[in-house]
Amino acid sequence: MQLFFTPDIESQHKSFILSEEESKHAIRVLRLTVGEIIHLIDGRGGIYETEIIDAHPKRTTLRVLSVQENFGKISYKIHLAVAPTKNIDRIEWFLEKATEVGLTEFTPVICEHSERKEVKVERLEKVAVAAMKQSLKAYIPKINPAITFSKFIDLAKDSGYTKGIAHCVDSEKKFISTSFNPKGNYLILIGPEGDFSEKEISQALDAGFVPLSLGEARLRTETAALASVIEVSLLNR
Repeated sequence: MQLFFTPDIESQHKSFILSEEESKHAIRVLRLTVGEIIHLIDGRGGIYETEIIDAHPKRTTLRVLSVQENFGKISYKIHLAVAPTKNIDRIEWFLEKATEVGLTEFTPVICEHSERKEVKVERLEKVAVAAMKQSLKAYIPKINPAITFSKFIDLAKDSGYTKGIAHCVDSEKKFISTSFNPKGNYLILIGPEGDFSEKEISQALDAGFVPLSLGEARLRTETAALASVIEVSLLNR
């Protein structure tokens, strides 16, 4: 199945013109021709079966044959707020794998011990799009701009999500499987390489975040983040 990301398409459309980039990929790279069937995804759960009626390398025209909404919709939401790593490739790796598993929202959070202070949302969105297409999904995670820890905590207080924070300080902690209920909305904080500061941990606990354990091993930031997404996915099977 050939998937093309077309966020501008709507369910009422009877025809659609691919962007120049997607047209070039379809006609020049994949060598598709008139009459061939391709599928479009809008990132909002819609998948469109279409037929090529004009195989133009800059503006390929398609006839929409059918539309399926809520394709592959999951029964929960999971928002990961993660301190970006010094090497951005590691966060991109996490985002790719988490998109495949079922991440619904991602926010880079700048903490006291963060070595990286800036994140390019456009670059992360491209990673998420590629992962969505590769895993045959029709939903793309919402990717938010980077925000400071304090501002994020203020926004999270009244989010209505079940909230957890994974940190390395010795204290009583709970597992995701015992503190989260299935079919819920979850928000999990993952800290930087140097962990959250004591002040940040205190702020999160005061805002209703539950301290979480991801096991005995000391995990890298991106590994802990992916493990959280996988645990939530398993909880909701």
